[in-house]
Amino acid sequence: ELICSLRSKLQTLCEDRELVLSEARDCAERGQELEAMVRDLCKPNEFERYMMFIGDLEKVVSLLLCLSSRLARVQNAMRRIDGNTDAEEKQSLNERHKLLSRQREDAKDLKENLGILAKYLSDQQLQDYRRFVQVKTSLLIEQKDIEEQIKFFEEQLENLEKSIP
Repeated sequence: ELICSLRSKLQTLCEDRELVLSEARDCAERGQELEAMVRDLCKPNEFERYMMFIGDLEKVVSLLLCLSSRLARVQNAMRRIDGNTDAEEKQSLNERHKLLSRQREDAKDLKENLGILAKYLSDQQLQDYRRFVQVKTSLLIEQKDIEEQIKFFEEQLENLEKSIP
């Protein structure tokens, strides 16, 4: 029964992944339309910056997810600090927390970027651009989450099948 339930959940996740991939293809088409518009409106060096940003968006989102996850682990460790925790360990956790917080803020700044487009695009075009970046970011996060869930359930299913004689 549990194996059947896990297989069903995996099937649902695979269907969700296909839906997200389809949405990502639609978003990529919209991105190509925006790219053509920006190419026509901006100076070559500004267009190059735009393309670099769009290319780095996935890396920046992954970096933000990783830093947020590490920051959450440090915050959990800080909550578990008690009277028996030595001062050196407390200091180390505080320093890691500050560093990760700064790195996350730097990564957020990378994600925001591109004020240069404001002088070339109309309000509607700028709004379309922001929506595109937001949708692309959301799809990247959702895709990564689904992939992690699929991996988790596949491991659970494999372990369960191995445990049954």
